[in-house]
Amino acid sequence: MDNVDRRTVSGFGFEWKTFDQSKVSAEESERLFKGYFAIFPWDKLPLNADGIDVGCGSGRWARQVAPRVGLLHCIDASAEALSVARHNLAELKNCDFHCASVDNMPIDDSSLDFGYSLGVLHHVPDTSAAIRSCVQKLKIGAPFLIYLYYALENRPAWFRLIWESTNLLRRFISERPHSIRLAMTQIIAATLYYPLARLSLVAEMAGLNVDGIPLSFYRTKSFYTMRTDALDRFGTSLEQRFTADQIRAMMVGAGLCNVKFSDRNPFWCAVGYRQS
Repeated sequence: MDNVDRRTVSGFGFEWKTFDQSKVSAEESERLFKGYFAIFPWDKLPLNADGIDVGCGSGRWARQVAPRVGLLHCIDASAEALSVARHNLAELKNCDFHCASVDNMPIDDSSLDFGYSLGVLHHVPDTSAAIRSCVQKLKIGAPFLIYLYYALENRPAWFRLIWESTNLLRRFISERPHSIRLAMTQIIAATLYYPLARLSLVAEMAGLNVDGIPLSFYRTKSFYTMRTDALDRFGTSLEQRFTADQIRAMMVGAGLCNVKFSDRNPFWCAVGYRQS
């Protein structure tokens, strides 16, 4: 059985067709990229490195990565998402596109200089197996960057309780048809994401610590990004969350060593190097 949830794949195809990232400014794209790639070891890559973007979606990360490397394989299980990525990356001639699940990537084992998968592998049935599939494609010593939803283990109990209530809402919304999912999540973006994000921004400008305010991560993000992420968060049927210890164990079990975690949002981003 393929390590893929078809309902989730369909949902992301719809998401990236709806929010193809064309309305995200270059400045915001750069800020987002730097946040997710803060711990990526660019200085350790060879000249003209070959790498892989697992779950490339709209190509928003590939747009930033491809100019820095020799060849980037863009992988996605959704043909619709891959079509959006092809369009967005049309001017970049060093991107190859593959419609494939994580366990069927048409890339030779031990052939790549780097890899990354951001916000993807918590949406597959077996995340641990998915990480192993990615690591198998890397050369010895090559880095792999991953972002997985965190289990809120660094948050207080009241924060986790709020999340539990929102997760019930996600389960309800994600079972609705695409058009209903979109309508409901856009209401959430307007009534929850935007007010809390802007409240956090005002509080921060007043000199307050806003880390404890839900959705403060979005205080400098555009409403377009909030709308995208609301659909991503509440419209996706399969979602798993992991503690940092669980992520480390999966990475080490997949053959990665020297695992390092970012100490800032988004949680958790981690990088490791193939050792065997």
